[in-house]
Amino acid sequence: MRSHVEEQWLRSFRDGDEGETKLVCFPHAGGVTGAYRTWSTGLPSDIDVMAVRYPGREERFDDPFPPGLEDLADDIAEALAELTQHRLVLFGHCMGGWVAYEVALRLQQQGRPPAALCVSGRRPPHEPAGSQMRYGSDEDIIAHAVSLDAGSSAVFENPDLREAVLPAIRADYRLTEEYSGGPRPQLHCPIYGYAGEDDPEMSPEEMRGWADITDYSFRLRVLPGGHFYLKSEEATLLPDLRKILDSVKFDTATFS
Repeated sequence: MRSHVEEQWLRSFRDGDEGETKLVCFPHAGGVTGAYRTWSTGLPSDIDVMAVRYPGREERFDDPFPPGLEDLADDIAEALAELTQHRLVLFGHCMGGWVAYEVALRLQQQGRPPAALCVSGRRPPHEPAGSQMRYGSDEDIIAHAVSLDAGSSAVFENPDLREAVLPAIRADYRLTEEYSGGPRPQLHCPIYGYAGEDDPEMSPEEMRGWADITDYSFRLRVLPGGHFYLKSEEATLLPDLRKILDSVKFDTATFS
């Protein structure tokens, strides 16, 4: 039976929780767990697909936003504590990549590093913080969000929807603006990077920097599309993730 903390922080897309491998997905800035709801149908039935519920949205609409990205990672690592008896694979897109990385560090400090970390569309956290963008107003944030996902413009054009979603987006942008990153211990697990070849936010070459923060293997996969390539390329992405999940199941760090 899942604990209250686990129920609060994690949404499972499987009816049962018997799978020995847990794929824990971290949404992008302003994102919700529903971004990963279709993944369970594209991955084997023995993989528990879960997504992290950030505060201030969905069932946690009234929960306060965390003061910092590291604080958010502290809480998520605590929520995952009972799941570390299983194989954990973390997948984070955009802001979720940084959160997943910080959670991986905390699990490693507890003596239970994840079996693999998958990061998508986010620069490595050890690069200079000066490369981060700053967003002064809500209009700046909206313009940036729409530049990455043109389909989101309809949400911001609707006053009611805008009022509902903007606080979470604003809070998440603040987390990324204030995140310092910097030197951290090496991760003791493989890192798999993903990038959209036309992503205006992050080039594949920048993604290769993730290789510097693991003492295991690193591999980068570049897929067609922009920042949210994982929507249009889900049919390609999920089989690739399945290879990763198979590799950790048999304690292999790399595959061809």
